[in-house]
Amino acid sequence: MSPLHIQKGSTSHSAYNLRPTFSDVEERHTLAVLVDNEAGVLARVIGLFSGRGYNIESLTVAEVDHTGHLSRITIVTKGTPQVIAQIQAQLGRIVSVHDVHDLTTEGSSVERELAMFKVSGEGDRRVEALRIAEIFRANVVDSTLTSFVFEITGAPEKIDAFADLMRPLGLTEIARTGVAALMRGA
Repeated sequence: MSPLHIQKGSTSHSAYNLRPTFSDVEERHTLAVLVDNEAGVLARVIGLFSGRGYNIESLTVAEVDHTGHLSRITIVTKGTPQVIAQIQAQLGRIVSVHDVHDLTTEGSSVERELAMFKVSGEGDRRVEALRIAEIFRANVVDSTLTSFVFEITGAPEKIDAFADLMRPLGLTEIARTGVAALMRGA
């Protein structure tokens, strides 16, 4: 067999192509950004996304250290690994930003979201909505003769699944808080 002959099914790798290969596939990432709690910081962070055409799927912001005046911004976005790395680097260059973590790649994390659903219906549809809410451990926080408001907490996928089941039963309105996330472990 000649050295240039490649057997069927085998692959060859060039010694000249030593650059790492990056994926062109967009993936969902959750970024946790610790910032100074002062006017204009959120606008600068969001401006970075809008100025470069990056979409934000979910955004939550809250003060997490009253004495240190620090807030945590949790951003869910999609992008290729290169785009996510670029976003992290650019966020890290903003003066008011103390820390940036990609919770999707740095280890396992826990994500939760709170949502409220208004479902209108009567008769069998009303009974079915209550049955599904019980299965999903959703709480009834308001009730009238023609509608319910359910409150549910869980992973975004759980919230989406609940919404899908409530649509044919008379879902009229949804309010979602956005994702809150923390790394697992120490």
